[in-house]
Amino acid sequence: MTARATHPQFHPMSLSLAAYFDRIGFTGAPVADRTTLDALCRAHINTIPFENIDVQLGRKTARSQAEIHDKLVIRQRGGWCYEQNGLMGWVLAELGFDVTPLCAGVLRDKLGDGQLGNHLCLRVNLDGQDLLVDVGFGSSLLAPMIIAEGSRDDAPFTVGLSHSGDGYWRFWEMTGSDPFSFDFTANPADQSVLDAKRVWQECDPDSNFVQNLVVRRRQDDRHHTLRGKIFTTLYPGGSDSRVLSNADELLDLLEGTFDLDVPEAASLWPAICARHAVVFPDA
Repeated sequence: MTARATHPQFHPMSLSLAAYFDRIGFTGAPVADRTTLDALCRAHINTIPFENIDVQLGRKTARSQAEIHDKLVIRQRGGWCYEQNGLMGWVLAELGFDVTPLCAGVLRDKLGDGQLGNHLCLRVNLDGQDLLVDVGFGSSLLAPMIIAEGSRDDAPFTVGLSHSGDGYWRFWEMTGSDPFSFDFTANPADQSVLDAKRVWQECDPDSNFVQNLVVRRRQDDRHHTLRGKIFTTLYPGGSDSRVLSNADELLDLLEGTFDLDVPEAASLWPAICARHAVVFPDA
């Protein structure tokens, strides 16, 4: 096993790796190698959904490793990038991986540098090779990617990395003709930038996460997204969508498809309907 990483965000803590492994159904012998890394990422994204229910309910999201561990592992909730990749960073550091948090900007290609900090991802250096690890971007990335130009099929997505032309790397995912991306450099994150953007995304009325309920989960080559009232499943070769009709249907979907038992989410239904009317005024 390699020397344990010592980045302050991922310092050793008396939290339970065994509980995390049980949460994601990982039964292998964990060592700091590529086989373990791939298996952990695949198990994590197939188990723990991306979700912003706490933001929608007006709650602060989990900050400390203890809070994140309690939410995602013990209470079996999902979370957004700061929580998901925060948890994965802690797990990998505990196992002896050389892991570094990175500051990224979703939609920086369209909206500029003000987006930086709205996403946390991870760099893992393994056998002299830098890998992008990201279990917090809605589960499109099935396994780590070498930080180099290239693309691959992570069905139902095509994913890839390219140079943005201004010193940044661009990760992109695509199911049709319009890629969705974030930009990053391989330099360690400025935690103050991540913290400031997290607060903005939690609280500002213009934040996408304040405006919209978003829940996403992968199940092998099928990918489910709930955005407001619209539930979509992507699969190789196509997709299905439907519009939810009431709060009971919302709770049933959260529990049945996303394994989320959050009954208080029913209180969000009036706001979800109001937002739907704004986004789809002719519906």
